[in-house]
Amino acid sequence: MKAIFLTQDQIIAEEGSPRIPFFSLVGASAPATDLALLTASDDGFLMEPGGGINYYLADGGCIDRFGRPNPCSVCAVRPAILLDPGEESLLQHLREEGEVATVEYGFFPTTVLDRSMRDLAEKNLREHSLADTGRHVTIMGKQHPVYRLGAKQIIVVTVEDSGANGFITLSDGTVVSEGELVFLEFRPVRWLYDAKLRLLVSGMALFAGLSRSETAAYLQGPFLRELAPDVEPDLPVDAGFKMVRHDELSLIRAYVDANIPVFIHGLSGDGKSDRVRQIDPQALDIELVNETPETINGRAVYNEAKDEIIDIKPAWLIRLERLCRNGEQHILFFDELTNATKQTQSVIFKIVLERFVNNRWPLPESARIVAAGNDRSESSASHDLAEPLFGRFAHIYIRTTVENWMPWAVRSRLNPYVMEFLANNDLYLRTPYTGTEGHADPRRWEMVSKALDASGNDFSLLEPIVGRDPAEAFVRFFRARQELAAVGNYSDEELARFSIARKYQLAQQCLILCTGTTATILSDAAEIKLSPRKQEAFELVHRLGPEYEAWFRYMLERKQAFTASDRVRPAELHGESSIEELPAEDPWVNA
Repeated sequence: MKAIFLTQDQIIAEEGSPRIPFFSLVGASAPATDLALLTASDDGFLMEPGGGINYYLADGGCIDRFGRPNPCSVCAVRPAILLDPGEESLLQHLREEGEVATVEYGFFPTTVLDRSMRDLAEKNLREHSLADTGRHVTIMGKQHPVYRLGAKQIIVVTVEDSGANGFITLSDGTVVSEGELVFLEFRPVRWLYDAKLRLLVSGMALFAGLSRSETAAYLQGPFLRELAPDVEPDLPVDAGFKMVRHDELSLIRAYVDANIPVFIHGLSGDGKSDRVRQIDPQALDIELVNETPETINGRAVYNEAKDEIIDIKPAWLIRLERLCRNGEQHILFFDELTNATKQTQSVIFKIVLERFVNNRWPLPESARIVAAGNDRSESSASHDLAEPLFGRFAHIYIRTTVENWMPWAVRSRLNPYVMEFLANNDLYLRTPYTGTEGHADPRRWEMVSKALDASGNDFSLLEPIVGRDPAEAFVRFFRARQELAAVGNYSDEELARFSIARKYQLAQQCLILCTGTTATILSDAAEIKLSPRKQEAFELVHRLGPEYEAWFRYMLERKQAFTASDRVRPAELHGESSIEELPAEDPWVNA
């Protein structure tokens, strides 16, 4: 197993290029993990929260945040791994969606710890009671101890100089600034996988904060050990037990097969119902927010002729009996259980506990019970589950991310504009619910996809669905490339109406356009012979005003310094501290 840099030919489509096939579908840009955001000094190219990030290539090259081969002054690391024969058995959770396959291998501290656990982590750290695992992971060239918090493994990092913006926005919306402590949780790393080439490519840029030569030494040295430190030997044949890594869907399926009731926790739009449908497309769905104890238990009717009360079997139970008529296994799905009244919850408790309805009608033997509900923090109408009812379920907590949502989006053939935007701006997958305007969540992005498909990609339809900020970010993302082609076509009146953030974004676009121009332009652009487009960019920055022009010149100076002095020659990359070279006949050699 070898960790390598990717080459430009592997990623970017050019005539005769041996490009890795999956890059034609997923694109060249790489979203940043929280660790990458925390360790990459913001030089003005990380202005969009959740956006893509620059990453190193072999031979001194880079891919910028838009997925283009440009020189970059701040780069993260998107590792790739070449497997040796037989090492495919180490990979977990293979998913194939069309022509794209992904797998999980190893764990890395990529994601900020859940909000609900941060106070406990901080308290334990302050009291020196965090359990030390004895392991370490290298961050920005320094060893950080790995702690255990409950079932989670975490590290603690201090926010370094946050650069141009003065703050960093993490994947869950948390904003941190220089000097703050951040707890990062180890998560399985998901890789794009080409079985024919035995090649893994990280779906995200994992980390930053190292020069190219430092990165090469780290990838060759401790990276693979820290990524997968606990490769356990095979158990003896007669061990009598096994350990299997489950994703959320396989966990639900395992408990359903064992006839253990399952409760799925998650936010609205996280796909709780969809996971149930993936296991049983014919699952009987009862939305408890619309039900009462009478509709669940069945109604009592007075028979005047016989002068007696007759219990009538509820309609849902009749449908369930028909589904399970021949012993077929089907799911009885109690949705929105946390939004049900306490009286309705007590009725459900009797059904889950005794598998009888109204103390007289048994559930079919092949029926399996699954329930779901939203957190109280999300819904003012929700209730905590009573302890006896809570204790009757196996509890699975799901968290939808762009990474695990994208395969579903590909399978469901969502609009490509939606998938491309979220692949590069994962912070906008979910935005806070305000009650006054639209907000974003996975379900609502599916609504956006339908609206775009039906309207011929009319971007003006986004705001009522996902709200103003995501809609404006969506438009900016796709407009940026067109604006670069004619970056100076703005009147003074239009520039005067732009917000401060919009002016900085224009200055950033001009900076991208001027990448590669010689450092002499820092004196006076009017006296230098520039191409028409670069001259246009300099004139636009000047029209934006002194503070934007000063920012532009400072940023350009830093970029030029990087281009002139910090790029590593190929010979340096393959020296003693470099990654082991591949055989010359291998088409993926970083030559």
